[in-house]
Amino acid sequence: METSSSEDLMSWFEEIATNAGKIQMETLKKILEMNHGVEYLEKWLGDIEDIDKIDGEALRSIYVSLVPLASHADLEPYIRKIADGDTSPILTKQPITTLSLSSGTTEGRQKYVPFTSHSSKTTLQIFKLAAANRSRVYPTREGGKILEFIYGSKQFKTKGGLVAGTATTHYFASQEFKIKQQQTKSFTCSPLEVIFSGDYKQSTYCHFLLGLFYSPQVEFITSTFAYGIVQSLSLFEDYWREICDDLFNGTLSPKITLLNIRRSVLDVIKPNPCLATLIRSQCEELERCNWYCLIPKLWPNAKYVYSIMTGSMQPYLEKLRHYTGDKLPLVSAEYGSTESWVGVNMDPCNAPENVTFTVVPTFAYFEFIPLHKVCDKVAVVVGGGGCDDYLEDDPVPLSKVKMGQQYEIVLTTFTGLYRYRLGDVVEVAGFYQATPKLKFLCRRKLILTINIDKNTENDLQLAVQKGSKPLLKSQAELVDFTSHANTSNQPGHYMVYWEIKGKVSEHILATCCNEMDAAFVDHGYVVSRKTNSIGPLELCIVEHGTFKKIMEHFIGNGATMSQFKTPRCTTNQVLLKILNLSTTKRFLSTAYE
Repeated sequence: METSSSEDLMSWFEEIATNAGKIQMETLKKILEMNHGVEYLEKWLGDIEDIDKIDGEALRSIYVSLVPLASHADLEPYIRKIADGDTSPILTKQPITTLSLSSGTTEGRQKYVPFTSHSSKTTLQIFKLAAANRSRVYPTREGGKILEFIYGSKQFKTKGGLVAGTATTHYFASQEFKIKQQQTKSFTCSPLEVIFSGDYKQSTYCHFLLGLFYSPQVEFITSTFAYGIVQSLSLFEDYWREICDDLFNGTLSPKITLLNIRRSVLDVIKPNPCLATLIRSQCEELERCNWYCLIPKLWPNAKYVYSIMTGSMQPYLEKLRHYTGDKLPLVSAEYGSTESWVGVNMDPCNAPENVTFTVVPTFAYFEFIPLHKVCDKVAVVVGGGGCDDYLEDDPVPLSKVKMGQQYEIVLTTFTGLYRYRLGDVVEVAGFYQATPKLKFLCRRKLILTINIDKNTENDLQLAVQKGSKPLLKSQAELVDFTSHANTSNQPGHYMVYWEIKGKVSEHILATCCNEMDAAFVDHGYVVSRKTNSIGPLELCIVEHGTFKKIMEHFIGNGATMSQFKTPRCTTNQVLLKILNLSTTKRFLSTAYE
């Protein structure tokens, strides 16, 4: 699918990557020229005049010396004023008419982030850039289709009348997305009515029906997060018989009750007895082998599976590889957040565990806080373990980052975020021309802490990974997990909830519990366990479908399948009630006895 436009896009990227330092200066100057005099910047830069006449490096020096680093909490009062209807230039001079909601599953609550036409344009731009680069490694056919498990959620109005919703929903509703759907030669199987149904089960059923109807034309399978693909494929294990009936007859199951979906799907599908018979035969065979190799069997011309697969998505890679039979590459999607896009995957043939993201220097102005691990009161370069116990140096610009050093990312965006601490810890793994290639390590935020212990999401994932290895002896698999730092009794202790597929003996589960407890290597945790300042880790086995209930709780409260991430640690009393009522077995670690 190489076109002159994709070649032009790659040439453009080569140029900005080669001149990344200069482009960054231009980007910062453009942001400050556009927004000089807004309420937030007036506090810090009010005495600075004629910004357009100040040299780029001099302007950067003034900016970083006068404007402080900020967290979301620092900007939240300004964003709240915008949400409540204040139309004065608070964060940007461009009107902010839309607010994005973060998923709320990482930090426990949703937060507003400004969303502008620039947000949609950069989203489309990074998607086009990534597609042009992927096509060099995995060429796709002209006229092919994409099976996308994507879901829009309801948008709503804030007190001040602004449209609010998830960033993915804003993009799917944007003119940029609609134009892409109309103009792109390889486009999604599902119409907008399916994407915006508001009922993820009905949408998923139709995604599959249309995806199989177009099966020979599907070039790749994608979703925003790896979780979305795994969750959808698990639903397919329940739906496939009805889907085959619909393919055979050109009908749509009565379970699809939304009229706009019914009309849009029935306008497309036609009876195809030959295809339906073939797929039914394949599904019967796949069911007997636990759906191993499902994707290449049902979509024989698919080139790869594409999704965000880093961070909290890594636990789903094993299941994805089961569904692909290791016959299709897993390609990690681009690095971004609700606040801004950061980088593009320029090495799509790399396994997700080794993926790096090349910073796009036009998307925002980037700074990097050098991080050094605190170890026995000595600062050393971070070497793993917890991601919050750091000493920091002063932020450096993109042009000054060093190979092998770890950093926290700071953003200044066109949408009104100034020196905003993103909270992501990355390592510079190399360079593409003059722009850095980042390896995502973890979120800096602690999720498990009781005493002097400091464990992040990454630490928990590593412990669960090591602790779950004994499950292989029973040919069982870990479906999903979360945790809770229980301080209701003294000493407090970690509770880790597992949902398991397959039968496992209590002896093996007790072994898993001990292995997981011993796998937390944070010094504060180890010392606290040895002195009984933290009690034995508790492994709670929950019944089948528990994490689906958790997902449905979040979706019912405004999240969307496209942005849902299982919370790896929770204090939410509703979720804890679901987890504890669903717990069927409990084990206490004896690892430190």
